[in-house]
Amino acid sequence: MNFLAHIYLSGDNELITIGNFVGDGVRGNKYKLYPLEIQIGIQLHRHIDTFTDAHPIFRRCTKRLHKGYGHYSGVIVDIFFDHFLAKNWKAYADIPLDIYIADFYKTLTNNIAILPPRFQKLTPIMIEGNWLLSYATIEGIQLVLNGMNRRTKGRSKMNEATKELRTHYDGFEKDFTLFFRELMVFSAEKRIEIEQDFKF
Repeated sequence: MNFLAHIYLSGDNELITIGNFVGDGVRGNKYKLYPLEIQIGIQLHRHIDTFTDAHPIFRRCTKRLHKGYGHYSGVIVDIFFDHFLAKNWKAYADIPLDIYIADFYKTLTNNIAILPPRFQKLTPIMIEGNWLLSYATIEGIQLVLNGMNRRTKGRSKMNEATKELRTHYDGFEKDFTLFFRELMVFSAEKRIEIEQDFKF
């Protein structure tokens, strides 16, 4: 899953949310260098990714893209799924998306000193461009994919993937809805399990 989903699936604890957000930036056992609640968030992030990558619905979505995008298909579907979460936000949360995101940006800013270096650099750029809110529109997703394509020096051609999003829009959205329902249950249960393991 991409940034917005990881944030949403973290629950209400700010530090667990930060850990889940930065999970991709912390390798191996380096998570132990962080405060306990951030460690929990990083572990939760890893479990969410493992669950997602193995899920048949997610794999069905990546197959729609595999011919054109190869191993980048999973990354693209992650971004598509953040789009559907943002677009349908009212079905998942009572707080408006813009307020939820503003609160998260504030949390990041207040804790920027403990973020991994990559995320210390990324956070101001993300906030300035309001990436998370932009996910709600296809135009915003296009900007995200443009940036991803630049980072792969044009090899991924991810900037072209909105064509598939538009073509298979209803199918992707239905798959997201079915999948995310299961992921929400899994994440809530896994978070409790991890907290118990950490004796939190």
